[in-house]
Amino acid sequence: MSHPTDLIDRLRLIRTAGIGPVAYRQLIARFGGPSAAIDAIPDLARRGGGAAPRIFPRADAEREVERVERFGARYLAIGQGLYPRRLASLPDAPPLVIVKGRLAVLDQPPVAIVGARNASAAACRFARTLAFELGREGVTVVSGLARGIDTAAHDGSLDSGTIGVIAGGIDVVYPPENEARQAAVAERGLLIAEMPPGTEPRARHFPHRNRIIAGLADGTVVVEAAPRSGSLITARLAGEMGREVMAVPGSPLDSRAQGCNQLIREGATLIQDARDVIEQIRPIAGVASPVFDFDHASPPQPVDAPDDVRARIEELLGASAVPVDEIVRLSGAGAGDVQLVLLEMELAGRLDRHAGGKVSLTA
Repeated sequence: MSHPTDLIDRLRLIRTAGIGPVAYRQLIARFGGPSAAIDAIPDLARRGGGAAPRIFPRADAEREVERVERFGARYLAIGQGLYPRRLASLPDAPPLVIVKGRLAVLDQPPVAIVGARNASAAACRFARTLAFELGREGVTVVSGLARGIDTAAHDGSLDSGTIGVIAGGIDVVYPPENEARQAAVAERGLLIAEMPPGTEPRARHFPHRNRIIAGLADGTVVVEAAPRSGSLITARLAGEMGREVMAVPGSPLDSRAQGCNQLIREGATLIQDARDVIEQIRPIAGVASPVFDFDHASPPQPVDAPDDVRARIEELLGASAVPVDEIVRLSGAGAGDVQLVLLEMELAGRLDRHAGGKVSLTA
């Protein structure tokens, strides 16, 4: 079966080892499209001082697309019309997501509800009621299909519109007891995955999933969370994105409430019912999110950098992660040249990217 060449090339690009969302976006911006970007990779890696990564084979990309289509799912590509607009605004937005279900739920104002997997019965009841009441007000509830609060949030919003973001492949159920629930979300709401089909979720996948949950929503509500939990990571990411962070207070005697109480102390909005949530997101929900076309939004970027500039940039890098902005300032080079040299080194396997726009030499 023949598939659109553009989709196959985009898939080959993002599935190539060592090419993440930032490198993908820069390659598209510099070379105008995925096919030209793929052709440019060997020369970029050579200039970066290493061997080029092995490009994801076309046959493997074709097989993945066929597997997604057999499952009744489809791809959404950043920079193209149906890709979620709020998610597209993230610097590290996934270039491709796989979705199954009703895309219409993306048109309603979205709110994420997250919390503890080992949540109390009272917290689960609150999350389910909150999700139901938000749905009645035309809000789409986003969560992660995990045990506890996530499950309650999906149950409360299944009839009104819910989005489940999963850490593994679109065709992989986790946790196993949520098999029927995940199928219901895919049928009556929308299921979203970043990983290839067949991927079993691993611990390293969940922070990536959390950024998608926060990125899809106008605000994130944490219902119950321990001081060190994935839910607090989602809330922190939402705050860094400029989205609303909300939390439900709990007893100081319950460790599962400490994370929420800490968020409120740090400035999160205290939430007692759906009206509190609506009040926080209404100014955001009333403004249409811009559509980001990363294929054409940036002005033409340099495709080569002077040797002396490359040498200065490499001298400034080390084992400790530093902000890219600092490299630009200290090198005296243009931002486009700096980004190009960093891209070359990343493709050569000599550079690691970190959260917060930081980079370091590969250990």
